[in-house]
Amino acid sequence: MDRLSPTDRSRLMGKVRGKDTTPEIKTRKVAHAFGYRFRLHRRDLPGSPDLVFPARQKVIFVHGCFWHRHPGCRKASTPTTRRTFWQEKFDRNVERDVRKEIQLIAAGWDVLVIWECETRDVERLTKTLQEFLGAPGTSTKP
Repeated sequence: MDRLSPTDRSRLMGKVRGKDTTPEIKTRKVAHAFGYRFRLHRRDLPGSPDLVFPARQKVIFVHGCFWHRHPGCRKASTPTTRRTFWQEKFDRNVERDVRKEIQLIAAGWDVLVIWECETRDVERLTKTLQEFLGAPGTSTKP
């Protein structure tokens, strides 16, 4: 049974943001601190990646563990009410994520997914970004 009324639940879910989330801002701060320059939410690219590094031909998606179903993560729980609705919604989200990633790769972009729970460890996040992006100030384009 849901602790909230349908009206309260709807109001709460309406406050969930798609852009400028805390995990996304943490990722941007780490990338910027190391001198990486990027664009945000380029709508001309499949899936509107959260961070786009045009000179490097690389994109990063910062996914929420709940909405994008991070495998094995405790935050990827399924609500106990309206299970069919939620499962269908989650399945569509995951399918869309895979489809957009395939489209980006086919267009010549390298793709990295950073999960919400991974942004808590700033040291690990920093290492992940450095490995994916290479040395700041250099381009990987020929």
